[in-house]
Formats: sequence, structure tokens, C-alpha cells
Amino acid sequence: MSLTRLMGAIPGAAVALFLISPPSPAAGAFPGALGDLITTELHGYGELRGGGRLGGDPHEKGISLMEARLQLELSASTPWCDFKYKGDAWGDGVTEQARYDGRELWLFSRPLEVMDIKIGRQVLTWGTGELVFLNDLFPKDWRSFFIGRDAEYLKAPSDAVKIGLFIDPVSIDLVYTPRFDPDRFITGEYVSSWNASLGRRSGRDEVVSADTPDGWFKDDEIALRLYGNWGGYELAAYGYQGFWKTPLGRTREGTTGFPRLNVYGASVRGGIGPGIANLEFAWYRSVDRGNGRSPPSELRYLAGYAREIGRDFTASAQYYVEQIMGFGRYRRLGGAAADRDRVRHVLTVQLTKLLLNQNLKLSLSGYCSPSDRDAYLRPGIRYNHTDRISLEAGANIFFGRRPETFFSQFKDNTSIYGAVRYSF
Repeated sequence: MSLTRLMGAIPGAAVALFLISPPSPAAGAFPGALGDLITTELHGYGELRGGGRLGGDPHEKGISLMEARLQLELSASTPWCDFKYKGDAWGDGVTEQARYDGRELWLFSRPLEVMDIKIGRQVLTWGTGELVFLNDLFPKDWRSFFIGRDAEYLKAPSDAVKIGLFIDPVSIDLVYTPRFDPDRFITGEYVSSWNASLGRRSGRDEVVSADTPDGWFKDDEIALRLYGNWGGYELAAYGYQGFWKTPLGRTREGTTGFPRLNVYGASVRGGIGPGIANLEFAWYRSVDRGNGRSPPSELRYLAGYAREIGRDFTASAQYYVEQIMGFGRYRRLGGAAADRDRVRHVLTVQLTKLLLNQNLKLSLSGYCSPSDRDAYLRPGIRYNHTDRISLEAGANIFFGRRPETFFSQFKDNTSIYGAVRYSF
């Protein structure tokens, strides 16, 4: 049975195990009551969330988001290990289906003082970017982000083994994913976009499919991070071996595929003046090269700065660059770089303001590409009415001139959304 199917059977069993207290052990069988050795917690929320497009999109429904969601999170701790389960079930009004997503199901243990292990489905992240990812090659869910789900859903789960080694002055994280976990990329099911193979926009009428590598222990991924703190600055080096996370190339049969990819990078982060600065670099080395079907290799750069500019008011700005290597050759071959500029520049800004004793949160995420001449804004407001009830509203706003550039291709998907959540 696959891990995904196994997770589908977990929610009911997990809740039942939580509600049924364990039988009392026979006298002398344990050093103490079992309840003294195992601590459990159950949390979750119920949510109603909906949204609609502001303009007419012939490729999508007028509603961009309509769902009733229940999330359960069960954690258990013992002196030897920790366990966590988190899963979402929801009714989806856009696809008119009932859906389930197991976001976490892992076991964590620390067999040695200098070593810990986490096995199972988990949400992973590293790198210095704020909503910009260079050396973070763990899966992302761009569909959820662009239709207005909570920002936590931008990070999709991985089925992986994570090993941490802590040997002063360098710590090491090794993540092994036995079967490739791609991004939850734009397919047209919720968001219409530019379809390069067709030379036009498409949506739910022409859902994009891809030939995804799915062989266990054959189509695997390895991610490595070495990091430490020197003189108040966090330094890290990264390595990745796997696949491009979105389908950018072509297979021999002519279908969209995921070419192999190696990534090498580094980052530094630390205090400069009243704020925190970060620099990050990554070399995306495309392995399947030579025939124009695969994307070219790239160099990616990021520089950022964040600081508090007022009471409960924080701001950050980033400058991000993608540079295609061997651009002229791929342009002549009409390959994956044919519709792109050699260098893509993106400026980002993140603003967050807290009011009313931090119960009201105003936020703005903004992206602008001077080279592509397109932009994306994600304003949001969240109010905690009580400790359990919260209200949220926001928008996804896209601008652009050329239909094939990254943000401009989503222009017809500009939408507003709102949500009410009850947490327990």
C-alpha cells in the first residue's frame, strides 16, 4: 500500500486512538502509568472559504474558490520519539468533489545527542528568501497560493527521510525522497495560464498533464545542507540532485516531462544596521541537455533586507535574478528558452502591520518584474475576533503586457477571497 493511500485511512483511526484511553497496565508491568509516558494533543479547525474572479475568464468558472474544510492535527510524545499527523478534508465547489490531503504523518527520534531522524510525510523548507525560493527544492503548491488559500498551503508536503547531524561548528541536514515529489503546478484546473505547447491560453477545458517520474528508489531526490553560525552570520551551502519541480521540458515521446536537475548553492544572512540582510546564490545545472527539449541551465541570485520600520510594522525588500546560461544556443534551437529573456529581474516587497493588540493583521506581498513588465499583488487582512474565531479577506491581482510572461499569464485570474475559521 502506498503512503498516500495509507494516510487516507489514518484520520478516523487517529481520532479513535486519541479518544479511547489505554487500558491500565498490570501492577508492576510498567514503572508508572502509561499516561505519564505518553502525552497527546489534538487540534484543528473548520473553515469556510470562497472567492470569485473580477474579470471574465472564458477558460475558468466565475468562482475561483469555494470550499468547506476540516483540518485535524494529532501529536503524541514519548521519552523516545514524537509522532504527528495532520490532514485536511474538504468539499470543493470548483471541482465539485470531496477531497483529502494528508499534510503530515511522521515519526521523529533522536537516537544520539548529535543526531535526529524524521521519517514520513513532512513539510520541509530552507534558504533565506521570503516567498522566493532558490535552494529550497521542496515541493510548492502554486495553485493554492494563487486562488487565495492560507499561505501555509504554499508549502506542499514531501514523503521523505530527514537526518540532522550537529557537529560543532557545522551542522548537516540530509533529506532523501525515495520517489520524486513535484510541485503542485498550474494545470488549468483552478487557474488558467499560457500553454506554450499550444501557443495560447488554456484552463479547465484543456488541463495540462505531465509525464511524472514515479519509480520508488529510482526517481528519487537528495537534498543536502551544511550550515553554521560564524560571527553572528548564518552561512549555508546547499546541494540537490533530482528533477526540475515543474514540467519544463519534453520527453522523447513529445509529452511534457521533468528533466533531471542538479543544484549547487550558498547563502549568508545576518544583521546589518537596524535590519537583517540576506544573500543567496544557486546554480541550476540541467542534466538532460543537448537536444533543445530540456530547459537550459540557470544562475539564480537573491539579495534581501528586512527591518522593523515602526511599532508592529515590518517591511522587507528583495531583488531576484534568473540568468539563462547558453541562451543563444537554445534560442537558435527553439527550445525551452525560446519564449524567455536571457535575464529575468524581479523586485519583491513584503509589508506586515499589526493593530488592535495584534488581533488585526494587514499584509501585502508584491512582485514586480521590470524585464517581463508584469507584476503580482497579494493584499490581505486577518482579524482574530476571539481566540477561536478569525476572519480573513484578500485578493490576487495580476498585471502584464505579454501573455506568456510568468505573472501576466494569470491576468484573467485576478480575484478576491474571504474566509471564516473556527479553531479548536
